[in-house]
Amino acid sequence: MGEDLKKMYRTVMEDHFPDTMRISFGDQTLVYRKKSWKFADDKTGELIEKGLRYGENPGQEAALYELTGGNLLLGGCRFIEPGSGLVSSISEEDMLQEGKHPGKINLTDLDNGLNIVKFLMEKPAAVILKHNNPCGAAMAGNLAQAYHRANRADRIAAFGGCLVVNRPIDKASAELIAQNYLEVVAAPDYEQGALDILKKRANLRIIQIARIDRLRDYIDRRFVDFKSLTDGGLIVQQSPLCNIRGAEDFKPAQSSYQGKGFTIQREPSEQERADLLFGWFVEQGVTSNSVLYVKDQCTVGIGTGEQDRVGVAEIAVYKAYQKFADALCFDKYKISYKELELAVQKGERPKDDKEEIDSLTEAARGGLTGSAMISDAFFPFRDGVDVGIRQGVKAIIQPGGSMRDWEVIEACNEAGVTMVFTGQRAFKH
Repeated sequence: MGEDLKKMYRTVMEDHFPDTMRISFGDQTLVYRKKSWKFADDKTGELIEKGLRYGENPGQEAALYELTGGNLLLGGCRFIEPGSGLVSSISEEDMLQEGKHPGKINLTDLDNGLNIVKFLMEKPAAVILKHNNPCGAAMAGNLAQAYHRANRADRIAAFGGCLVVNRPIDKASAELIAQNYLEVVAAPDYEQGALDILKKRANLRIIQIARIDRLRDYIDRRFVDFKSLTDGGLIVQQSPLCNIRGAEDFKPAQSSYQGKGFTIQREPSEQERADLLFGWFVEQGVTSNSVLYVKDQCTVGIGTGEQDRVGVAEIAVYKAYQKFADALCFDKYKISYKELELAVQKGERPKDDKEEIDSLTEAARGGLTGSAMISDAFFPFRDGVDVGIRQGVKAIIQPGGSMRDWEVIEACNEAGVTMVFTGQRAFKH
């Protein structure tokens, strides 16, 4: 039985989706072509054609389609045209190592990584994703450092994740990456020697997307976003566009209540502006409701998919503490925090080991002191921002527009915290 279950995850399913697909919007038609790849069989050397491994779970047939025809124009909006493929146009040559062969989740994680990285092109950046959400994202002076910081932000969740970077992977970065188990690595290129290092991980899917260096071109381009319903119906929408491109696009946090004006008293510092901007860009790829904490252009805690804003702010704090403690524990003992916890519980390690880690984590408030708080929607009450303020947050970015913005502004002014509005929500479902 156990072996059958393992085989289920290794099997590439045959799909019965058509080779081409046409979607008509009135008198306009988009044409899609199903993607597959030909690889030599490990045993026979015979070329075998494969599509996606499977969908979200084994047992679900799935297919990848590339837009190959049609130029859709609706209400003055020209949607992205054929010949602009990123993930959908990956060829055999781009798949530098097939690994276990990609499934639906591998490619949607990769796609969302590109969705985030397209805003982070000015410096080396790394985003590690799991279940279509970033678990760690960072920018730095070089790629190795960016990867190290993104991985350290949530070392546990990064296990089996998808790494997307915006610079060619060099040997120093490859050495770090190869130390961990990842499902996918995607980069614009790989410098000499880097591939040899990465290929030591036989199951790793190594992908080259040369168009990464042109990702900025995609910031202003919309695509048709389909949501399938349980009854077989569809909801169709334009993909979102982020109106924030730089700190100059931030809007002042101000409101009025009962004839009295409320305005944030402190302007963000240059570092705070950089963190707010970085955080808002990462936010574009996070499932809502979400709250993030960012420090020095690196995620500290990411809360995703929660139903209430206070709850998700608290979850992000909890995760920040857990991840900070784990990083300290791994640095000192080369084991995870959970392994240390279990060893202490079993009497295999002294309680002092865990108490020291806990004490250092509490003193640093999980790395949240001085961080920026990012919210994809407005705070309906001040209780959400109070969660971050109690942890030493110094800057907040949110869309604004709540009837109680005045209350949130008052909470920030009481604590000496700066805040800016975006004037735009960033929900992602």
